[in-house]
Amino acid sequence: MGFVGRAGKIQMGLVAGALLLGSSVQAQEFPWNPTSKRRLTDIPAPEGSERILLEEASFGAWLRTLPLKPAGTPVRYFNGKTKARDVHVAVFDIDVGTRDLQQCADAVLRLRAEYLWGRGCGDQIAFNFTSGDRSPWLSWAAGRRPVVRGNSVRWSRHAEPDDSYGQFRRYLDSVFNYAGSYSLAQELEPVADPAQALPGDVFIQGGFPGHAVIVVDVAQSDTQRLLLLAQSYMPAQDLHVLKNPRSQTAWYLAQSTGRVVTPEWTFNATDLRRFPSSTCIATEADAPDP
Repeated sequence: MGFVGRAGKIQMGLVAGALLLGSSVQAQEFPWNPTSKRRLTDIPAPEGSERILLEEASFGAWLRTLPLKPAGTPVRYFNGKTKARDVHVAVFDIDVGTRDLQQCADAVLRLRAEYLWGRGCGDQIAFNFTSGDRSPWLSWAAGRRPVVRGNSVRWSRHAEPDDSYGQFRRYLDSVFNYAGSYSLAQELEPVADPAQALPGDVFIQGGFPGHAVIVVDVAQSDTQRLLLLAQSYMPAQDLHVLKNPRSQTAWYLAQSTGRVVTPEWTFNATDLRRFPSSTCIATEADAPDP
């Protein structure tokens, strides 16, 4: 596969049953300085269901603490214009940047990277460009920059070492420019049973264009598992919790087979993927019993 940058392309384990209910997750301070005190857990679980238990340090538990803008806030594009289509039930209070970079897969990468950053696991922040070349945050922090020539990438010393959050955001913009749904799909692992989806899992179809939405929360009743899904889209826009076009609610049914119909993309249940296990979180073998 040749190298594809943003300018030259069309948008091309977590542990359940562990320690923590979403309602008890403590609010966190985020580097992007959210103005809202609403959280994802302010969206109520469906009647007869409860949010599943999660290990306290997990990606899923972190997602539950994400801030939401006030109810009724529209989705806005990177240039400040309002999205005309009404596809959401809530908007995350997370910046989208000022360039058309943080699109669908990029928003997923942003969340994963911010989680690892906040946990102090910078050595685990690394993503593949569409070319297959690896882009580690620690290389950027050391002052090295990716130099793209044709289909190849090399890293060269271009700046003084700087591991500040400002440089971290510049690193992410570089990843957004040269990664997308195609590369992210190659990095994620298939989920054996999509009906057992967990927060942090990703429905993804890698391609040019492709699309990705992330499972940001999960509730369970006696008979079914329900999911909150979030996306960015094209052009780059606020990350938002999706409305289920079939039920007109915030929640989607987890299922082993069949289609997952979102307002702007239709996935197969088997498109569900998961980030590889990380030493930044407990592994399933290490997790306590429910």
